[in-house]
Amino acid sequence: MLNYLWAAMMIIGVVWGAVNGRMEDVTNGALDSAKDAVTLCITMLGVMSLWTGLMEVASSAGIIKNMTKKIQPLIHFLFPSLPKNHPAQESISVNCIANFLGLGWAATPAGIKAMQELSDLEKERRAQNSPLSGPLHTASNEMCTFLILNISSLQLIPVNLIAYRSQYGSVNPASIVAPAILATSISTLVGIIFCKLIDRKKHS
Repeated sequence: MLNYLWAAMMIIGVVWGAVNGRMEDVTNGALDSAKDAVTLCITMLGVMSLWTGLMEVASSAGIIKNMTKKIQPLIHFLFPSLPKNHPAQESISVNCIANFLGLGWAATPAGIKAMQELSDLEKERRAQNSPLSGPLHTASNEMCTFLILNISSLQLIPVNLIAYRSQYGSVNPASIVAPAILATSISTLVGIIFCKLIDRKKHS
């Protein structure tokens, strides 16, 4: 769907430029945008590599494991049906920590791994309850909760946004920090309340 939307916008832009005799501006805009896109990708690649590397160092040093233990009460509150010491707990913790630090790209690998582990857990549950059950077509409560947490994404330091603002010449790129904390705190709180209400309704 997005491909169709982007294609339609580009076609409309070219046609509008041709009709108004501004094809030169359209061409220059396309070239300048392509240049900016490459520069931005290189900048964000450096940011992503730095923070992903730091996350790997923290994981190897045992920092992630210690932080995972400390936030276990929160993980248990958010995922009460998740078995104790399940592999998904560490992946969820790494994802939440990375998102909390504003490292959306660094959080992606852990998020994918956590979702796969939650999917495997749901398949095991279904196999135990009904050995003849088919493939998993419906997301579990844990999977939905985890997705909502990622969408709301509480952030302490929005690293990516700061990098974007710096790339495009913002006078004070870090001025976004306070509004980001406020906005993501509210969105995360609303997401948690929604998950708890739905979970209670499902078990009532």
